[in-house]
Amino acid sequence: MIEAELKARVDAPEAVMKQLDDLAAGRAEVYQDTYYDAPDGRLEAGGQELRVRTIRSSASTRTVLTFKGAVVDEASGSKPEHETSVADAAAVQGVLLGLGYVPVISFEKHCRNYEFQAGGRRMLATLVRVPEIDGTFLEVETQAADDEVTDALQAVRAVLEGLGIESDALTRELYTDAVRHRRLRDGRHTPSG
Repeated sequence: MIEAELKARVDAPEAVMKQLDDLAAGRAEVYQDTYYDAPDGRLEAGGQELRVRTIRSSASTRTVLTFKGAVVDEASGSKPEHETSVADAAAVQGVLLGLGYVPVISFEKHCRNYEFQAGGRRMLATLVRVPEIDGTFLEVETQAADDEVTDALQAVRAVLEGLGIESDALTRELYTDAVRHRRLRDGRHTPSG
């Protein structure tokens, strides 16, 4: 499946949150993301991502392993995504290290997630704040088959427009890149900061 997603910088996060609260119940979660790569950096060079994410909420803690393939839609940056729940985060990290992957960056995302139907599709809208970078972001995504990406992205765009997000607010900047730049600026060079 393709994760058909658009991301935008949000100038008025409280107003967007109010609109989303009218669509669905929000779920506050903190993501601890660790990205892995081969020592030669071939995953990143190929536009791929390998991530272990631990998600904490007031009700639970869970971990997922995600692999994202190379971009299939240049305008949005949408990628094929394969994700599965992990029973033991330390064990999967051990597996990745044993296979020769190394952690390249780790950081937190503070998220408020909303799940709802729009345009005949299941949508996930997430307001995101990464403490190490400035601003608030809104990600809207839906899952799509290879031949549905264009239609899925149109439905995602319609959700963004309905929330008052203009196309000039869209960004393809990766959180990993923004965090790296911030750490370099601040003189921190380690994967975890």
